[in-house]
Amino acid sequence: MKVFIIAEAGVNHNGSLQTAKQLVDAAAKAGANAVKFQTFKAEELVTPGVLQAEYQTVNSGIEESQLSMLKRLELDLFSHRALVAYCDQKKIEFMSTPFDLSSIDLLKNLGMRRWKIPSGELLSVPYLRKIAAFNRSTILSTGMGSIEEVEFSVKTLLDAGLARKNLAILHANTAYPTPYSDVNLRAMQTLQDTFDLPVGLSDHSLGIEVPIAAVAMGACVIEKHFTLDKTLPGPDHKASLEPHELKAMVTSIRNIEKALGTGEKRPSVSEAMNIEIVRKRIVAACEIQANERFSADNLTIKRASSGVDARDWDAVIGQTARRHLQPNQALQERDYA
Repeated sequence: MKVFIIAEAGVNHNGSLQTAKQLVDAAAKAGANAVKFQTFKAEELVTPGVLQAEYQTVNSGIEESQLSMLKRLELDLFSHRALVAYCDQKKIEFMSTPFDLSSIDLLKNLGMRRWKIPSGELLSVPYLRKIAAFNRSTILSTGMGSIEEVEFSVKTLLDAGLARKNLAILHANTAYPTPYSDVNLRAMQTLQDTFDLPVGLSDHSLGIEVPIAAVAMGACVIEKHFTLDKTLPGPDHKASLEPHELKAMVTSIRNIEKALGTGEKRPSVSEAMNIEIVRKRIVAACEIQANERFSADNLTIKRASSGVDARDWDAVIGQTARRHLQPNQALQERDYA
């Protein structure tokens, strides 16, 4: 199964449909499987007076309430419809994370076929049940969660009607950016071992090294924030990739995907031609007379174009030469058999 790469546009459109379409263009050009936005109604998501997360204030340079920030970043129904159509045109899957119950309905009515549950909704029982009831492909982010909390979320989803075959779990850390020392990629493997489900990574570290490593460790899904310009105002731009970095990440993941191979240990097509010229054969170390017994004194191993493999050394030692051999002459089976 190919790694499913989600280019997370999030709210990096800054409320502009034109910018959102440019993000779709960049994701499609980079070769991502899907471009994902965020769908919410600010008043249904957060109560008045709740402050921003520290990283949001630091990254945006504006100290304000979450409600005030989110109101500027909302996309209306018209914008959603336009983005769905534009993604179809660009041949990239449209995705968006709903952050409230009515936004789930909005995306369901738009025909979204793959659902992404954000880390903040890990324990939101009504939210989880509503999405699980659709029994469609669902990706669960687990940032800020303990293994017990992830178990609660998985059980809630499965009990509410989501088939196991439709669920994948992403390891995540919700710090923007995530320090490398806090990424803890091995936790992704713990999730796989514990739940026996496809796993992946929602990565918020800087650069592209971590998602590439995650693929090498077995990730089936990679989600990564990107932006048109890291210097734009807004909460997530600074911790996002720019388009050329996104393309480099996708290319690297596809290369690693090929490099992982089938797991069968055998000579590859590209190296098969080297076997005959690199592996050693048994050759005469000096002149050997007919009827002379082969020994470590008169035989050696060297590269040769044909002859008895070096692996047959023990079978040859002690045999009797059936013909005269010159120094560096490769031994043939007929010379002793």
